[in-house]
Amino acid sequence: MKKVFFAILLCAGLAEGSAQLHLGAKAGANLTKIDGEAFRDKFELGYQLGGFAYYDFSKTLGLQLEVQFNQSNTKIEERYSEVLFNAFDKKKKLNYISVPVLLRVNTQGLITIVGGPQFSFLANSDDTLLQNSGRLFKKTDFGLVAGVEVNFKPFILYGRYTWGFSKISDVGDSPKSRQIQLGLAMKIF
Repeated sequence: MKKVFFAILLCAGLAEGSAQLHLGAKAGANLTKIDGEAFRDKFELGYQLGGFAYYDFSKTLGLQLEVQFNQSNTKIEERYSEVLFNAFDKKKKLNYISVPVLLRVNTQGLITIVGGPQFSFLANSDDTLLQNSGRLFKKTDFGLVAGVEVNFKPFILYGRYTWGFSKISDVGDSPKSRQIQLGLAMKIF
């Protein structure tokens, strides 16, 4: 009898706890710039697709975990491509699998503030030097994300800024990525 009572309490607790767990999908645009003398100093358009899960610990605080495919585009500066005799295209597509781990601050209404670390892994690092300059870019990137979400249940409009802390290439003077993300998410439950 005690086991049945314990199982009922456990199921009731899980059902109540699952009301605070939310899953969803997201898509949007990336504007990426790589700081460093070898790269063009302007934002280039890319895209992102992914999913998220978040759990609210209280009415004001929660934790959000995401997995995203991020395409970051950049261009090598003219003077560096000329040195390499135009052996490869100056436009580079860096495809990252990014995993942000974000603290959520809920304002009890329309706005949610998010922030935390992001770990990214270069998915196309096996491309050859001629295909995408695979050897020019490091396989990982670490950054910090801060952003705002506007909640129109079940849709979420979001904007974020990502500061890359890792040196992502050995070309030039310590290149680091900067990214603006704008997009739309949909909470599934």
